[in-house]
Amino acid sequence: MAHFRPKYITFDCYGTLTNFQMAEAARDLYGEQLSEPRMLEFIRNFAAYRLDEILGDWKPYNEVVHNSLERACKRNGIIFREEAARMVYERVPSWGPHPDVPAGLAKVAKEIPLVILSNAMNAQIMSNVEKLGAPFHAVYTAQQANAYKPRFQAFEYMFDMLGCGPEDILHCSSSFRYDLMSAHDLGIKNKVWVNRGHEPANPYYGYVEIPDISGLPGVVGL
Repeated sequence: MAHFRPKYITFDCYGTLTNFQMAEAARDLYGEQLSEPRMLEFIRNFAAYRLDEILGDWKPYNEVVHNSLERACKRNGIIFREEAARMVYERVPSWGPHPDVPAGLAKVAKEIPLVILSNAMNAQIMSNVEKLGAPFHAVYTAQQANAYKPRFQAFEYMFDMLGCGPEDILHCSSSFRYDLMSAHDLGIKNKVWVNRGHEPANPYYGYVEIPDISGLPGVVGL
């Protein structure tokens, strides 16, 4: 794979490139109410409900955040307030990249077009992309695809827009559940797992592991 030069390198954005800070937002809201073990459980619940909320028909991401936060509060015996969900949602555009991202992306972008496929709203994503420090050929959102990853429809929308197939891309993500499992099932053979510590390794899905984006140029021989 070190010699594979894809037509495009496609990326998950939040978590992989952008420092995803939903857990920090939850701590800001409920850290004084919960002990550390209970706070960790709340964060796990909030993450699980976000995934569950996106598996059906598309709905705006503010509704995903609202519903998942409300469900996590109910499960943990916390009073839910709508303004809390609104605060979390409105923080998203302020998030910046992981420290390793700008230099690694910039090196690769000189040789291979970069593409983002993100579970994002159109109105939010470009604020995050502008902070990544490299040019992108295209940025596609769940709102445009009318589906969130891990649903195949999101990936298929990207293929249609790029005019390419699974064999033409290298897909890069820190998540198996949102990206790499679906990529595997869709026939994307060339995959990179950025081990951000979100999920355990799962070699069945066939990927090159890197600790951060500084390792990406070496994967494509740059």
